[in-house]
Amino acid sequence: MFADSVDSDIAPSGTLLGLLQRGRGDGTLHALAAPRAEALAALSHCLRCDPRRDWRLEHRSLYYARLHVELDAGLDDIEEHLFGPDDLTDTGEERTGLALSVLGHLTSYGDSRALLLLRRYAARGANWRWALDELAVRDDDAGLRPLGPAVLARFPHTPEGDAELAAAVRDAFEPRPWRLWAEDPTRPEQGERLGRAREQGSFGRWRRQMRPAGPRPGWSVRAVLDWAQEGDRILSADPVGGPLSADPAGSAVPGASPSRDPLHREAAAARCLAAVAGPDDRPELLDAARSGPDIARAVALRHLAERGDPAALDLIEAAVAEQAPSTPASVPFGTAARAALEALARMRGAAALERARRWARREDALGTAAAALLACHGTERDAPLVLAALRRAVCAEGPDCDGLRPLVDGAGRLAVHRAAPLLRHVYRETASSQLRGRAARALAATDPAFAAGFAIECLWDCEESTREIAARHAATGDTRVVERLRRLAADPAEEEGVQSAVRGRLDSDGAAAR
Repeated sequence: MFADSVDSDIAPSGTLLGLLQRGRGDGTLHALAAPRAEALAALSHCLRCDPRRDWRLEHRSLYYARLHVELDAGLDDIEEHLFGPDDLTDTGEERTGLALSVLGHLTSYGDSRALLLLRRYAARGANWRWALDELAVRDDDAGLRPLGPAVLARFPHTPEGDAELAAAVRDAFEPRPWRLWAEDPTRPEQGERLGRAREQGSFGRWRRQMRPAGPRPGWSVRAVLDWAQEGDRILSADPVGGPLSADPAGSAVPGASPSRDPLHREAAAARCLAAVAGPDDRPELLDAARSGPDIARAVALRHLAERGDPAALDLIEAAVAEQAPSTPASVPFGTAARAALEALARMRGAAALERARRWARREDALGTAAAALLACHGTERDAPLVLAALRRAVCAEGPDCDGLRPLVDGAGRLAVHRAAPLLRHVYRETASSQLRGRAARALAATDPAFAAGFAIECLWDCEESTREIAARHAATGDTRVVERLRRLAADPAEEEGVQSAVRGRLDSDGAAAR
């Protein structure tokens, strides 16, 4: 059951562990039917080793919390994970964030021990900010106030410690605990210190507002392009990222701080060009997009594409053509080729669609990007091209390749019924719960069997949007569906969008209402 899949930390999709790691509804259903010890071991593995491809975007905490309640799992494993020796050395929030979020949901379900664990970790743990945010929306004032001294003790009474405290107060996701501690009448010295920290944070915010880094009158197209390219030079000169407090002498754009990532300057510079570039600047922009330095060229390409310049399509094709055809797929695109593909995705209009129809037949990155444009903005006539690109992507790179999302969306938007087998494969195999949700939405539009098949499983999915799709489509002839809809409607932790869909379904469907 715990065999790893090839080249991945995610187990095969046919195993209990693989289903739970993916957050699939079948994971919950299989766990409840499996031997309890096996189900508990798989759940513990997921909480200790967060399986999400992008933990900032994908959801698992409510999914695992619900299964935790169903299995009556206890909290010993979570406690061991949170307070183990690794907490002293691996202080990244991704190590413990999932377990803390699960504790937060368990607290909402009335688990008093989960609440005590959160309080204890907020006082002692490395990822205390996450625990404090969970408590801020779930704990009462009497439980939060005693945490103040322990949290403030993390910040020494030194200028550095005071600065860190001011930043923590200013950046707090949930300000309620800090406000309670500042107003605690039994600890006046605590309130005084937090008052000073709040003033320091307000002063810092005022100072940043007085020195904005946005576009200013007098900037020229050349100055913006030079500033963008300068970001690449800064990164090359200091690749490890030492502290930089100000622009080096001679910065082309006053008031702008250097970026550690030239891509950040690329996006900022493109926004600046929107403010300063006029019709007379087109020759200079065309020249930069044709033969300028890497980052400046990327900025110019992006600007011209966003404005639908007639020359943009030829410039995009030329930039992609510079990537050697023999370059292995594992080698990243050069800056110009990457920027050209991203610029194409920003284009609209009849000319861009017609050129995309020609390019979409190519079996290279430009062909995939063109097919993605057609998937997002094409018409029914483009369905065969989108289907062919989807088939190439899945067969060549698997169900988790980067370019699948727009193609999957396009298959659903264009109702490409012949894409249903591919979409079912992506749904089963992808490790991304976000992509699986997109596949489910596309299947709802292309697969007549979806309502009586995957839609039922989706009622237990980890993603809110996927559960909402299921609530709207799942066939109520299966007795599990009606019972699950009623449980979702009564669950205080369920999202409003899902509950709204569920209530509408229960009210309108006669079979469900009975």
